[in-house]
Amino acid sequence: MGKQPFSKPPTHEFLGPFLPTKEKSCWILLFVLAFEVNSIRGGDVKIDFSYHHYPDLSRVLNDTAASCHEISRVYSVGKSVEGRDLWVIEFSDNPGVHEPGEPEFRYVGNMHGNEAVGRELLVYLAQYLCSRYQAGDARIRQLIGQTRIHIMPSMNPDGFELAATLGPDSPRTSTSWGSYGRLNAGRIDLNRNFPDMLPVWLLQEKSQRRNHHVDIPEWYWDTQVAPETLSVILWSLSQPFVLAGSLHGGSVVVSYPFDSCGLRKVMRSYSEAPDDALFRKLAKVYVDGHRKMGKCGQVEPCNKRNFTCKGGMTNGAEWYCVSGGMQDFSYLVTNCLEMTFELSCDKYPDESELQTYWEDNKEALLSYMEAVHTGIKGFVRDGAGKGVPNATISVEGVDHDVATASDGDYWRLLLPGTHRVTASWEGFEQTRTCAVKDGSPATVCDFSFSATTTWFASKDDVTGAITEFTITPAQSGKHASSSFSLHSNSFLRYYQILVITLIVVWSS
Repeated sequence: MGKQPFSKPPTHEFLGPFLPTKEKSCWILLFVLAFEVNSIRGGDVKIDFSYHHYPDLSRVLNDTAASCHEISRVYSVGKSVEGRDLWVIEFSDNPGVHEPGEPEFRYVGNMHGNEAVGRELLVYLAQYLCSRYQAGDARIRQLIGQTRIHIMPSMNPDGFELAATLGPDSPRTSTSWGSYGRLNAGRIDLNRNFPDMLPVWLLQEKSQRRNHHVDIPEWYWDTQVAPETLSVILWSLSQPFVLAGSLHGGSVVVSYPFDSCGLRKVMRSYSEAPDDALFRKLAKVYVDGHRKMGKCGQVEPCNKRNFTCKGGMTNGAEWYCVSGGMQDFSYLVTNCLEMTFELSCDKYPDESELQTYWEDNKEALLSYMEAVHTGIKGFVRDGAGKGVPNATISVEGVDHDVATASDGDYWRLLLPGTHRVTASWEGFEQTRTCAVKDGSPATVCDFSFSATTTWFASKDDVTGAITEFTITPAQSGKHASSSFSLHSNSFLRYYQILVITLIVVWSS
């Protein structure tokens, strides 16, 4: 299928039937604007092994995208409490467009403001991808040609700027226990601010339990949701992300879901996800690519756990229970498998050490991105050959499904082996046997129904456009109520929440 042009959906005619009304005055925030990349061309991109304050971060991302304008763009998914943009730099052979059949990948860094290594490594990764693409590197050209990559160096730019006032010389920022600048400017821990979906999932009646795309509970919107968290939630729902990584500091280990202990009132306990074995295999991809992680004796222990002598990976809840973490949210509410990479004992090391951290992690960062091309992939089409959005892809023996994207394309990361896979949609069902070979690219496993789908709107009206989400500091303290439920009506089911409306109510 050909690439679709980038366009904005018409807001009033298109969304009108789905917008609720309120007696009291309210602001309706429609997140449907694409953030355009700086069009000024830059010179050759070289890695600058230094810390980047917010103005420097903005400049280097835009300069990098301008230098590689044919494969890159910069956009914002929203603003922090203090009004700083949450920048993302994208790499693709068709920037700004979801290409049918091409998986989407993301890295997020600096959720905790004083955990600065991941922030800088993602800046360096962007510079590296651009420079190696320009140099004709076959590996990087293949990766960018077959993958849509999104890199957010800092989810908490306000916290970083606060931590930077003390810098790497203070134990309050740089040690494994340092926390100055960890929280956002609203004093919220962003990795405890997502909805804790595991208890929600477990409390559902078994006969009615959905094992994927679990609805965010209404009570969550009555809690204090940080603007940074809300922006990432909406961003996560707007794109068919397949695989993701979140970069942290304070230890040297890969942590995989579940982070939450669910309904158990304990401090730590192994919390097994349906894809537990797959998560461990993906974690090993990063560990094996890292120069020191998981290699006993290569790194001084950050704490008593000494993960480098225990394979370099851990189940999140077995380490310690986290409620409201991002990786659990991604797994239970979207198609995306996400893990956390703890990159350094020293959260804010001296600038002279940054190049070493880059060299330690470079291959791991690349290998993990390439892992998005494993398992199975394909299309679900109707009798007329059109892609069927929001069809369910189920794998026998794995209690976690995924859904097709707006063009009927899907990706399902799986362990090597022979799998019985079923595609279902509105009463139609087809089952196939799909083989996954270790070390081989994803196996194509297509499905076709005899029925013809009914479209509620032209696909030209809804695109994979990245949305710009803007929440001001004043708004972030208000109670927000969600006008969307992931499966509340067929329109939202078909279009995977590509257009989302948030209602913010003010008392008159």
